[in-house]
Amino acid sequence: MKKPLLITMGDAAGIGPETIARAFREAPADLADCVVVGDAATLRRAASLTGTAPQLPLVQLADLSGAAQVPPGCIPLLQKGDLAGLLPFGAVNALAGRAAGQCIVWAAREVLAGRAAAMVTAPIHKESLAAAGGQFANFPGHTEMLQAEAAAFMGKSVADVPVRMMLANDELRTVLVSIHMSLQAAIHAVTFDNVLQTLQITHQALGATLGRAPRIGVAGLNPHAGEGGLFGSEEQAIIAPAIAAARAAGLDVHGPFAPDTVFMRARHTAAKPGEFDVVVAMYHDQGLIPVKYLGVEQGVNVTLGLPLIRTSPDHGTAFDIAGTGKADASSLIAAVRMARKLSS
Repeated sequence: MKKPLLITMGDAAGIGPETIARAFREAPADLADCVVVGDAATLRRAASLTGTAPQLPLVQLADLSGAAQVPPGCIPLLQKGDLAGLLPFGAVNALAGRAAGQCIVWAAREVLAGRAAAMVTAPIHKESLAAAGGQFANFPGHTEMLQAEAAAFMGKSVADVPVRMMLANDELRTVLVSIHMSLQAAIHAVTFDNVLQTLQITHQALGATLGRAPRIGVAGLNPHAGEGGLFGSEEQAIIAPAIAAARAAGLDVHGPFAPDTVFMRARHTAAKPGEFDVVVAMYHDQGLIPVKYLGVEQGVNVTLGLPLIRTSPDHGTAFDIAGTGKADASSLIAAVRMARKLSS
């Protein structure tokens, strides 16, 4: 049997459970060998939102070894996460945050131990995670939590397991120098070491996927990439020297380019191949807005630098539509496909 691919349920009050149920119904071939890690009652409620056709049977497993015996047309699930009952849709809830965190930690440890091939994480709500308190209050999101689990597994400090976030769809990939922090803190995070490390992680991780050295374009921090120092000195003092160091090490890196044009230059379409395979952006919104504008439903979040494969859909918990039956599973299905490709 293939090692299963684990899908964590995400926040029980959001659209994650519904997108999982929809994915099993709409893309059964893609979801083959997948096991959901979450709460059975929550997933059954989510499945009831997916239409009038008969719901797919939910098969609860005692452990991952039972996944091989689950017949087609069913949703295999391992009961994880402490939920006393069904939670209201669309509201921050510490119980939802704690259960989501417990599912993530359990799945990560299974993948790290080699008992599962990869993990796909449905969206969590950062306020709910923080409200859960305890260990989960220390993490602003999935990336940081998985980094801590990987470091513990490897017997290293968190600082010795650097990770980066990549958001990708069929037309554009972008990797971020910094992730979840204030804009002011993100600007301070643009250092020679952080930019060079991002380039190195991107080269190694994407090169393994492409089978060749990726062409990396680098966005500047300031408008017009500083315009020769007129609008800021970070490009000349920090970013360009990091690019030069990466090029000296044999990486195919170019820039820094004006942030308002580099993403268009990297965009790959049938009519015009992109100049770059990926763009390294200096901070969260700079890199994610272009990818999300091209279509949230196809975007996939990939964590680079971990000793495990983790992907995620390119959307949040969508509390505004949770429970309405309007959730779209396309991004989750794309995340499953990406995780399967990376783990094959």
